[in-house]
Amino acid sequence: MEQETIKKRVIGIDISLDATTYAIVDVRGEIVVMDSFPTLDYTDINQFVSALSERLINMVEQNGGFESIRSVGISAPSANFMTGSIEHAPNLPWKGVVPLGALLRDRTGYAVAVANNADVRALGEHTYGLARGMRDFVVLTMGSGIGSCLFSNGMIHKGNDGFAGEIGHACIVNNGRQCSCGNKGCLEAYVAARGIKATAQEILEQTSKPSLMRGVEKLTPEMITQMCEQGDELAIEVYRRTGELLGLGLANYASMVDPEAFIFTGEISKVGKWLFDPAKEMFDRYVFHNTCGKTKFLISEDDCVSNDVLGASVLAWEVREYSLFK
Repeated sequence: MEQETIKKRVIGIDISLDATTYAIVDVRGEIVVMDSFPTLDYTDINQFVSALSERLINMVEQNGGFESIRSVGISAPSANFMTGSIEHAPNLPWKGVVPLGALLRDRTGYAVAVANNADVRALGEHTYGLARGMRDFVVLTMGSGIGSCLFSNGMIHKGNDGFAGEIGHACIVNNGRQCSCGNKGCLEAYVAARGIKATAQEILEQTSKPSLMRGVEKLTPEMITQMCEQGDELAIEVYRRTGELLGLGLANYASMVDPEAFIFTGEISKVGKWLFDPAKEMFDRYVFHNTCGKTKFLISEDDCVSNDVLGASVLAWEVREYSLFK
């Protein structure tokens, strides 16, 4: 009897606003090779898919050949696992519904699974990170946007149409700031990078107190954190206000789903105590009393890019194999 060869490698891809990172990952979760290119170099989706396919083909040819790869997993903002599409992503240049999975499958010949970046990051945390052994937890992705993935009883809860977990677009301020999604008052408009900078600007306009933030042309959350470390009162106030709104949003979330932990990842999660101390205080004040004190706040220890690529590789192992190269 002819013995069937089991493929022991997959491709993991993470698409973010800054860069698209792609890697070959083996069955043990080891990254064999990884590379990236600027996402915004390609504002046309067909040009993007062509560039990505060409790079993947070159990488595969130089690292074991087409027959060694089982499938492809992709992490992307506003992606829907059920359709394999990016759907109306507010922070990406490709508008409308983009059938990314089908487009890449047609170019490469591999099975392709696509999922929301928050879901993929949660897969990485569950398989390789802080959530190992947990069955009910939430991974919150904090950067240019705010997303989350809910694991319930050991499984990702996707909802009816695949969009469960969009905590970034839950309203926390009635008729508040304009959000990129089109609504007003969303959590993302206050807690994502752009929202933090908007809060800083508001505070600077409300007072004449001295601050290291004044006169900085391109203020970033990282810079504000550094100013907090230097004792800047207004910088500390930026994160106090931001943290309180984050804590309120998470209290509502936890009161409904009762998670063991919130695991924070992404650029904004590195702010540390300046953000999370006021967030935890507000969370404990407003969460349902029976769960108060039982939900952990954890900061992911992994490098976000590697974690997302590994999460995408987990997604790739889950998709039913299909290949033109059998």
